[in-house]
Amino acid sequence: MKICAVICEFNPFHNGHLYLLEQAKKLSGCDRLICIMSGSFTQRGEICISNRFIRASHAVSGGADCVIELPTAFAVAPAEIFADGAIKTLSSIPEVTTLAFGCENDTVNFVKTAELLSDENNEFKTALEKELKKGNSYVKSYAKAFENSGGSGEFLSGPNNILGIEYAKAVLRRNPNIKLLPVKRIGAQYNDGKIKDNYSSASAIRNNLNSDFVKNNVPDYVFEELKSCNVPNDNFRRIAAFGLFNTTADKLKKIFGCGEGLENKLVNCAGKSYQSVISECTTKRYPSSRISRILCANLLGLYEDECKIFLKEKLYIRPLAIKDECASDILSSLSKSEFPLITRGRERKNLTEIAGYCLSIDEKAAKLRNFIAEIN
Repeated sequence: MKICAVICEFNPFHNGHLYLLEQAKKLSGCDRLICIMSGSFTQRGEICISNRFIRASHAVSGGADCVIELPTAFAVAPAEIFADGAIKTLSSIPEVTTLAFGCENDTVNFVKTAELLSDENNEFKTALEKELKKGNSYVKSYAKAFENSGGSGEFLSGPNNILGIEYAKAVLRRNPNIKLLPVKRIGAQYNDGKIKDNYSSASAIRNNLNSDFVKNNVPDYVFEELKSCNVPNDNFRRIAAFGLFNTTADKLKKIFGCGEGLENKLVNCAGKSYQSVISECTTKRYPSSRISRILCANLLGLYEDECKIFLKEKLYIRPLAIKDECASDILSSLSKSEFPLITRGRERKNLTEIAGYCLSIDEKAAKLRNFIAEIN
């Protein structure tokens, strides 16, 4: 069986995601399509608009044959860890032959670009540090250093292209036999906050749930759920900001991307509102998305050293939703993974101590998400 995979958050599932799944099935010629999806919190450090099972069911209704969970330790992490954790899981499933992903420019040679970027020699690192010292953002500095290494900086100008290159780097490291299938995005770009006629970004949809136009931007089954969705953003932000009371600078330094004095600045923000923390700590070098992710990681107790151990160990395959008519085929394919398949509680005995701890973080995150969403 040939399986095409998609790495996703689906927060929420919208028409652009529907298009991606349709193109992934059509262009890959796959027998089955599986998604590996963040569970309760996102890569940008935000709480998911709906719980993981609802979002997984939307994906199955939209064309996926199965949705498995991306461990939280990878889901709330910088792009390279998010990508590496997802590819690690997918590489454990022998029948995954293709990875489809959205991008701003589908003419980019993602493999060639990944090969250039995987060799971050001293010249590259010196150029990167030079650009950072100029006060440029990390993304802009990285693109400039890439240009100095012979690449095209425009390839790194879009967030989906950057993530696609991280996927390619992870595939080169873990399983070069997986074919990359870039699919050009249609409609709004990733961070476009304006609601469109029918292809708005997920962030625009989340920010305009009361708009009549949302109905045109998501499938009917998603719209029905969104109408009664208790969006827990404000509750989450208060609790995430409060989390600074319960940490120390030394603990914060253990979180991906928190160092060089940022940890002290965050500790000194304890007692301030979430938005004040974001505003006071955001700089060109430290974008607001990184600050948000650090606050979320602190709340969940996600630390760099533990995540690096998870990246080296055999973990698990945990389905969140499977299409009924192909359940037997999908479970047969997933059972061939070198990681234990977890569909029932008793199967946890097959996990190593490290894998069990990683799974416990997923469960903690799910319980916390549901608790926050239920606060009146």
